[in-house]
Amino acid sequence: MFTAVAGFSSPKGAGAKARTHTILVVGDSLSAEYGIQRGTGWVALMAQRIAAEKLPATVVNASISGDTTSGGRSRLAALLQTHQPTVVVIELGGNDALRGLPLQMTQDNLQAMTRAAQATGAQVLLLGMEVPPNYGQDYAKRFGATFATVARDTRAKLVPFLLKNVADGPDATRLFQSDRIHPLEAAHPIILNNVWPTLKKMIA
Repeated sequence: MFTAVAGFSSPKGAGAKARTHTILVVGDSLSAEYGIQRGTGWVALMAQRIAAEKLPATVVNASISGDTTSGGRSRLAALLQTHQPTVVVIELGGNDALRGLPLQMTQDNLQAMTRAAQATGAQVLLLGMEVPPNYGQDYAKRFGATFATVARDTRAKLVPFLLKNVADGPDATRLFQSDRIHPLEAAHPIILNNVWPTLKKMIA
């Protein structure tokens, strides 16, 4: 398990009256810095950007490589109680697809996690995922739609595709490790740029 806590908050003074946010990231290997140097993943880069822009927020990375939506759902309650986040970022679902788990189960888990976080007063940001074409056009379409459906039903925020401009480029393999599943360190600034515009609005 890789759980890192990076905390940054605005200095006292003009920004002291701003609400201090705790951002909890619940994800899998894409957020747990699998195969890359610690501190270079998109979550760590996000914490650095928050510090650079002097935004009143702390970041807790509770991501575990290999985690599924079922795993995230089972450990979310304890994470909510421990960290009391104001923003919960859910980056799960890719391993569900890799394991061929039922789409309805993935959707139910994502919806349960979103509603559980919202019940504590937290905002929720869902990070959508897509699967390669070899999964079949119908499955790929339904899998991608799962995140949009949950976001619509719960009114959560959504980044439609976390790996946009990483996995869908003309030469996507150049940004991936040899397993062609996990992005290289060079891809993580791009991933952060996909997340940042929506997240910043949630904490600014």
